Amino acid sequence: MTSVKLFKTIAFIGFGLINSSLARVVKTKGLAEKIHAYSRSEATRAKIKKLNIVDNIYDNSAEAVKGADLVILGIPVGATRDTVSTFASSLSPGTIITDVGSVKQSVIDKLSSVLPENINFVPAHPIAGTEKSGPEAGFETLFEGHWCVITPTKNTDKEAIKKVTKIWESAGMQVAEMDAQYHDLVLAITSHIPHLVAYSIVGTVAELEDHLKTEVIKYAAGGFRDFTRIAGSDPVMWRDIFIDNKEAVLEMLGRFIEDLTALQKSIRWEDKEALESLFNKTRLIRKGVVALKQD
Repeated sequence: MTSVKLFKTIAFIGFGLINSSLARVVKTKGLAEKIHAYSRSEATRAKIKKLNIVDNIYDNSAEAVKGADLVILGIPVGATRDTVSTFASSLSPGTIITDVGSVKQSVIDKLSSVLPENINFVPAHPIAGTEKSGPEAGFETLFEGHWCVITPTKNTDKEAIKKVTKIWESAGMQVAEMDAQYHDLVLAITSHIPHLVAYSIVGTVAELEDHLKTEVIKYAAGGFRDFTRIAGSDPVMWRDIFIDNKEAVLEMLGRFIEDLTALQKSIRWEDKEALESLFNKTRLIRKGVVALKQD
């Protein structure tokens, strides 16, 4: 337990994998005096109660944020504006609000016209997760060794940035600052396109003839199993990510399609040199990921 509380009251808006994992960290390390949780789903609220990691559970977001000095949004990015609009007037002056979304520029744009001027918004993205979702999917060590990217605007309060940085560092993350649009471009290729490819490949299997589909599932090799794991991620969350990061995703998707076409030609013409050259380059990328302990 920490001897100094970072916050008086933290309100978690949405309580899926990320927020429920962070709530576990907050409780274990004593980072706040009180922990509030909001979910619009009665079933989810029942699950939160069983976990016994928050002090108060709400079915009303405006009530959940009252008195909170930190509000953490853990909701699909497409729901950001409407959700925050319901409780914005209940926020105390000086409250810090942050988020955990995989897309940053659209969230900044959505909240710029919704949040009162006396509220400190710190856009953030903890780059950690699994294909599982819901309160029960969270675990305290989820963030250890991973990066959290903060994408402040020119108006973001420096002290608020320090406080949000501290809570993610307390969860075991390394924290970096990045321009929001640049973040969205980077995540388009490191996360969003891989998910799109997985959804596409597994979607192809879903449309196969029943007998062939059964055999594919039965004899799934490691590569296909990994694709099914990724494609098992939260449908609503990923629907919103692709829409809200449309421009960056389409740009990187265009590059990917060009490279895929070149690979198709190499296979068709049995260009062994081109294939081996590509595979050697990809091995180097893998070695880099392992060297940075991001595997």
